[in-house]
Amino acid sequence: MKTRPASRTAVLVCQGRAAADGLVAPGRFHDAMAIALLHDDERVPVDRVRGGGPPQGWAQRAEFEMLRATAEVMVARTIVIDAAVRSRLSPQLVILGAGLDDRAWRMSELAEVDVFEIDHPASQQDKHDRVGDLSPCARSLRFVPVDFSGDRLEDALVPAGHHRAVPTTWVWEGVVPYLTRAQVAATVAAVDRCSAPGSRLIINYQSPSLPAAVGRMAARAMTTFVRQPNVWAAEPRRSSWTAAAMRTLLTNHCFPVADDSDLLTVAARLSIPVKQRRSLQSGESRSPTARIDAA
Repeated sequence: MKTRPASRTAVLVCQGRAAADGLVAPGRFHDAMAIALLHDDERVPVDRVRGGGPPQGWAQRAEFEMLRATAEVMVARTIVIDAAVRSRLSPQLVILGAGLDDRAWRMSELAEVDVFEIDHPASQQDKHDRVGDLSPCARSLRFVPVDFSGDRLEDALVPAGHHRAVPTTWVWEGVVPYLTRAQVAATVAAVDRCSAPGSRLIINYQSPSLPAAVGRMAARAMTTFVRQPNVWAAEPRRSSWTAAAMRTLLTNHCFPVADDSDLLTVAARLSIPVKQRRSLQSGESRSPTARIDAA
């Protein structure tokens, strides 16, 4: 596997959840575990956002606005994916590109579920260090190292104890945009091969959007201007998908789409207040649930 640092976008996503915990959509969104996965210096911008007042200075203000927008995206995205997981619990839950996902620690519904976290070894080592002795609430938790750019998913999952004959819920959140279309298609094919009847795939992807692309360019330019690290430097965007193209890909691999909504629609449906409408409509935009119907 290629040597690379742990994912920095995973940290930003975790910071977004921590910043929103109990403040954005209270009663609907809670993630008290997120802050425990952050280092002390990573908690500083979280505390600023939770305090509500924009800081002085270009550098801190740029970081503040990026994290505040991320928090809004994460609320809608987390709620809709959690609800899909809860709607029909499978004996196995596989989280693809897990990053600092904390569902195995915060979702009590997983008490009878075996959870498999798939990620690059560098990111998994970073997570091991952050988790420490925190105990998951899932029945079991297994870390499975996989590099989506070259490894075969099934070659890693089977030795880890995943059973192909048992229904699985697959969560693929916040990863697709960082893979090429060929890598995405290969992963969906692998998920198909590893799925028994009754399995489901919950996948988050980005749809093509010129405003979103311009927004990302502006964000990168701002981080350069204020001499802040660019979290996307080592993790550039590599693919986007129209709803029709994603539906075709999933359907061709035995995953008919049950639902596909952009996150702005999700937020409206859940009465979640939104300030960054563009981020939810065309940024980390869509989260369809697909399933293999039970035989």
